[in-house]
Amino acid sequence: MTEAYLVDGVRTPIGRYGGALAPIRPDDMAAHVLRALLDRHVELDPEEVDEVVLGCANQAGEDCRNVARMAILLADLPESIPGSTVNRLCGSGLDAVLTAARAIRAGECDLVIAGGVESMSRAPFVMGKAPVAFDRNVEIYDSTIGWRFVNSLMRSKHGTDSMPETAENVAAQFDVSREDQDAFALRSQERTAAAQERGRLAKEIVAMPVPVKRGEARMVERDEHPRPTSLEKLASLPTPFRNPGTVTAGNASGVNDGAIALLIASEPALERHDLTPAARIVGGATAGVQPRIMGMGPVSATRRLLARTKLTIGDFDVIELNEAFAAQALACLRALGLPDDADHVNANGGAIALGHPLGVSGARLMLTASLELRERSARRALCTMCIGVGQGIAAILEAG
Repeated sequence: MTEAYLVDGVRTPIGRYGGALAPIRPDDMAAHVLRALLDRHVELDPEEVDEVVLGCANQAGEDCRNVARMAILLADLPESIPGSTVNRLCGSGLDAVLTAARAIRAGECDLVIAGGVESMSRAPFVMGKAPVAFDRNVEIYDSTIGWRFVNSLMRSKHGTDSMPETAENVAAQFDVSREDQDAFALRSQERTAAAQERGRLAKEIVAMPVPVKRGEARMVERDEHPRPTSLEKLASLPTPFRNPGTVTAGNASGVNDGAIALLIASEPALERHDLTPAARIVGGATAGVQPRIMGMGPVSATRRLLARTKLTIGDFDVIELNEAFAAQALACLRALGLPDDADHVNANGGAIALGHPLGVSGARLMLTASLELRERSARRALCTMCIGVGQGIAAILEAG
């Protein structure tokens, strides 16, 4: 089998809920990063792209009906390029990258664009049909995040805890204090602020044009979610999800908008198109856990992947662990034998500071890790994240 390589990638800035990117449809955001990625590789004929695979968790509004295919057409790419949208909730973007890598290793593709898109700002309210004729009772759900159209059997068998409630479950079960969560959140914000200041995050970002009523479009160039804070400010925030509780808006990830596209290539494609790889995609793994402690998914997925590759957690120079909540991030770090403040884990901050546009975040971890390997002249990176309804996903990169 041929190897699969991550060549390059671009992402939009991550917008806040109702913020700078809220006016942009998700299919337009996805089209923008597809076009921007190929514009960086003028030596590559777009006709050579075998497939586009995008992750998207919502798919209830403008991102419905296969947003990957819509983005291909909106980006004016060749109509011959097929597109597929995958949904593993929070892990969708990482799943898209691993799907692309598997197709390449299987010899079915040579060049694939993988990534993800999510506009949580534009997620619609959804309404189901009445269960019987002439019934006028309807239920309306906010599709931004969380459960909708819940199966009563699911509720009785596994519960339907909201995402913050699962973080409270993890904090209680694994003894993660409010003080430790706030300290972790502050480190995330401080690391992201430093990365922005030294231009590190700008290496990932392509500016997103946002139309205005008059004049030229406004260019959004920086991640919008990071914000200055302090331990005192974080400690003052309420715990709305449980009383007494530990999870707050300050030690949880955001509700966000964004898009990302990565170029994945086979070894023959690297040679044929004179492409320089950033990293080799070694492999990936997924695992299931109890839905009520879904935040522990990275531990199970990582352990499964380490067993397959005969590696240990100490073999990684770079680790990107998605910060859905400080509670679950800390519980996972401790379960994997890593310090709370390990400097090679989320070196540029994580989702608590940057935000968590669901379908984007997993692919962002891969892009960030590949660039960090180069920044550190390092060899190996691990990317891992938890997934709603009780799953985890992990992937390994090696310097190209």
